[in-house]
Amino acid sequence: MKTVARNIFLFAAALSPATEALAAGGREDNSGIFVWIFLAFCALIIVAQLVPSILMLFGMAKAVGKKEDMAEETAKK
Repeated sequence: MKTVARNIFLFAAALSPATEALAAGGREDNSGIFVWIFLAFCALIIVAQLVPSILMLFGMAKAVGKKEDMAEETAKK
């Protein structure tokens, strides 16, 4: 139990200087709420185009599988 507590303490001690350095930096680009709304809108457009393309990809893979099954059935006859 003592080794677990010691490891947790060492881990926290190792991360504490990094958090202070990151907290002191702040944002330098001064991007406001409208920039984040614009980026969210762009992400929404990308996701909206990605979903149909993934569905089409699965449909094509399914069609290729059916063609292989049909070729095997005709070869057996």
